[in-house]
Amino acid sequence: MQLNLLETPIEYLKGVGPKKAEIFKKEFQIFTFQDLLFYYPYRHVDKSQIHTISAIEAEGVFMQFKGKIISYETVGERHTKRLVAQFTDETGVLELVWFNSLKWIENMLAERREYIIFGKPTLFNHRWNMSHPEMLDPEKQMNSGLSMAFQPLYNTSDKAKKSGLDSRSISKIMITLLNQVQEIITERLSDDIIQKYKLLSLKEALINIHYPESQESLNKALLRLKFDELFFVQLRLLTQKLVHTQRSSGHLFSTVGETFNTYYKTYLPFELTNAQKRVIKEIRADIGSGKQMNRLLQGDVGSGKTITALLVMLIAKDNGYQSCLMAPTEILATQHFESITKLLKDMPVKVGFLTGSTKSKERKSLFEELQTGEIDILIGTHALLENNVIFNNLGLVIIDEQHRFGVEQRSKMWKKNNIPPHILVMTATPIPRTLAMTLYGDLDVSIIDELPKGRKPIVTRHLYEKNRLGMFGFMQKEIAAGRQVFVVYPLIKESEKMDLFDLMAGYDLMADCFPIPLYQIGIVHGKMKAKEKDFVMNRFVKGEINILLSTTVIEVGIDVPNASVMVIENAERFGLSQLHQLRGRVGRGADQSYCLLMTKHELSTESKQRLKAMTDTNDGFEIANIDLRLRGPGDLQGTRQSGELDFKLADLAKDEKLVLFTRNLAKEILEEDPDLQIARNQSMGKYLHEIMKKQHFFGNIS
Repeated sequence: MQLNLLETPIEYLKGVGPKKAEIFKKEFQIFTFQDLLFYYPYRHVDKSQIHTISAIEAEGVFMQFKGKIISYETVGERHTKRLVAQFTDETGVLELVWFNSLKWIENMLAERREYIIFGKPTLFNHRWNMSHPEMLDPEKQMNSGLSMAFQPLYNTSDKAKKSGLDSRSISKIMITLLNQVQEIITERLSDDIIQKYKLLSLKEALINIHYPESQESLNKALLRLKFDELFFVQLRLLTQKLVHTQRSSGHLFSTVGETFNTYYKTYLPFELTNAQKRVIKEIRADIGSGKQMNRLLQGDVGSGKTITALLVMLIAKDNGYQSCLMAPTEILATQHFESITKLLKDMPVKVGFLTGSTKSKERKSLFEELQTGEIDILIGTHALLENNVIFNNLGLVIIDEQHRFGVEQRSKMWKKNNIPPHILVMTATPIPRTLAMTLYGDLDVSIIDELPKGRKPIVTRHLYEKNRLGMFGFMQKEIAAGRQVFVVYPLIKESEKMDLFDLMAGYDLMADCFPIPLYQIGIVHGKMKAKEKDFVMNRFVKGEINILLSTTVIEVGIDVPNASVMVIENAERFGLSQLHQLRGRVGRGADQSYCLLMTKHELSTESKQRLKAMTDTNDGFEIANIDLRLRGPGDLQGTRQSGELDFKLADLAKDEKLVLFTRNLAKEILEEDPDLQIARNQSMGKYLHEIMKKQHFFGNIS
């Protein structure tokens, strides 16, 4: 594309000017001709049919007619003043009514020419009429050079409308723009791709996304523009991955030595699943290649990611390197430290622990042991990123629940050694395949898709208020059997705006039904100080509390094998992935566990779909796919901050085949021409360079 004209500031487009330009910039982030060109309509109204007035059968349906005004008059006074015109197409008469801009309309009607009118007919006093119809001059319509068969509707705002930028105004400005720039729109795909897959040219696609000639041409335009969005994301991610593979030398972990073998053969507390064994093989291949590993490890709640990570850290020790494991919260970091320390109690492996709460005296000796290499594994929170945390020889960084860390934060771990350490990022939030490919196309992905042996599937039930007493009886039965219960609420305190069951009201009710000293009830929520939360959580972990009332602060990482019941109040208020994460807090021991979803009786269709998904399956990946279909990718994107999911048209839930197709095509092209230097690929290379220049990427940092 010739960027000189397309990068012209929007105020210089005819019909815009400084005032409307300000609205375009503030309300729609449209700064240039190019920005406006890619501001797509959210839908089109079919105006390809001219109807006859005699064919009107029902109210509320958009219809279009061609005819003449035979008479008009102004009636009423002040607030009731209106302009009424009689419009005919020789099969009948339609009354047109205007309440605003009467003088301007009257001047237009005085010309008595033929019009195409468009709007919704309504029945009033046994006569068909239409308020504020859209009126088009057939001759002017033909002269625009664009098809008017489908009317584009553009998203706008109240502020924009007040400034004269409603959908119709944007549509007129778009006609001006297309007539001015369509001849300079140049192609960015290669000719052979366009011909082979029968795609529209970029010029044809952009014209037809705004003003399609037919439904078929609109569909073709959508396909071409979705293709571009997905293809160039994949091309960029795979290019980054290729550059990383070619240039990023890493620490060579050449041996699987005594530490790993002794632990694996003697102290491993349970047999690994086939999925865990497969993932460890994939990681071993990476760290033994001499290239820096950059891998994402996905595993559902309770799938055994921690023991997998520990085994990789033991390989690092066998090769003379230190490892660190970084978690987003102190509770989760503490839990990792305690579980790994316990797992390694009979091994000569020193594990350190560092959080923001670590005292100065402890920090000093910790930093010394870290620099001398005495500490083999350091576990902690964001505190690991501090400049004074200096390793002797850091070879492996493991980041748990990685979506909770920003890209810049994670990039600091690279600088902890002269040669960047191997990076393994883990998530317990299952990501649908298409989403993973689009978010993490530059990473290698490993999946633990199998739960450890002996784990029983969690039984999930959807209950209503009428079932509450029965639920309390069930809780008492489980507690009598020596087990513990989580109860999660959407709010801490009562809200006037939302009719929801809050934690404090829940506590009052629980205290009545589960009286002290027979039962011990604890409370945890986000407004408590960290020490207070940790104190209550530790009591629950030790079994000193029977029922823990909480907000979603317990969503990630809390491991209490003795807890067998998860009650979620107002479950309809939680997202599907969040419900699944909360459910994952139970079912971590050998006992049968239960998740009870409490809701009101009146539920939206989407809420019913979410709750049904929860009762139908325990499979986190299936849950994630349903969530993607229900919510779209935007809400699931907490996984990355670099904006890959800013698609205007592509839908990762609906366009899975296109995601897979564009990824395979991008891979095929880069295998043949990694630098996109072959003549037919140069336009793609040029556009890819423009994308990468405009956006700031942190290389291959996960």
